[in-house]
Amino acid sequence: MNISSMTGFARKNGNYSGDAKEYSWIWEVKSVNGKGMDLKAKLPPKFEALAVILKNTAAEVLDRGNISAFLEFSAGGEIQKVRINHDLLKELTEVATSLYESCGGKLEKPSASALLGIKGVVETEDSAADEEEQKKLEQALVSSFAESCLLLKEARESEGSKIKKMLSDILVQIKNTAAKAEELAARLPEILKKKLKEQIAALLEPTEGIGEERLAQEAVLLVNRSDVKEELDRLKAHIKAAEDMLEQGGTIGRRLDFLCQELNREANTLCSKSADIGLTNLGMNLKVLIEQFREQVQNIE
Repeated sequence: MNISSMTGFARKNGNYSGDAKEYSWIWEVKSVNGKGMDLKAKLPPKFEALAVILKNTAAEVLDRGNISAFLEFSAGGEIQKVRINHDLLKELTEVATSLYESCGGKLEKPSASALLGIKGVVETEDSAADEEEQKKLEQALVSSFAESCLLLKEARESEGSKIKKMLSDILVQIKNTAAKAEELAARLPEILKKKLKEQIAALLEPTEGIGEERLAQEAVLLVNRSDVKEELDRLKAHIKAAEDMLEQGGTIGRRLDFLCQELNREANTLCSKSADIGLTNLGMNLKVLIEQFREQVQNIE
């Protein structure tokens, strides 16, 4: 099963033949990352009641993402009536005139065109469809919106396949780096013993010495304090879990995001317990790769 990105765009044209008019529209739907599924629809006033239905329609197709829908609607042969809000115009005229006079003519003199251009002063009234035709028109719009959501889903899945490839490539790098860390950790007891012996030899007088038994005891204590076997085992388990999720596909964004936190926790502990610069560097490389993995995970559904 594929994984889906939360980012995408779709555009869908539609039309409907009424009793006396031809209606046409364009749906534009886009989505970006989001913790849940949310829809914000920009609709003409006479279709604002569809907002809840549209949200439920989108939720049937898409699981996550912040979705924006825009409807561009037109009716062929429709005659628009113009209505002027005289009460609002009168009030605005009085306020504008008062401000102009109180400033001694420093402001621009109020003009009719400027006042008529203020939102709410001039309104258009569409010749409305009858109730039966309005209902059929709304059904056609919702059906067209559902098709737009399917197109958006296809676009998101196409983007998701690219993200899946990137995630798989990064996961291979994480796996290889963890394997190098495990290989180095296996050689660590001998490395630490040799380093400890050199440090002690540098501190003691040439005539003094330290027994092999005491040296072995100190080395064991040092190795135990820097033992990272459990962290490496958990890293391998988390990597396998991430591989299985990518193979399984579906809505895995939240689970992978949690897994990134666990991977990062083990990499942090690996660095803090490391007693070898080589192992520390591998731990830092792991942290960088895990962050790259997490950034891509934020984009998937």
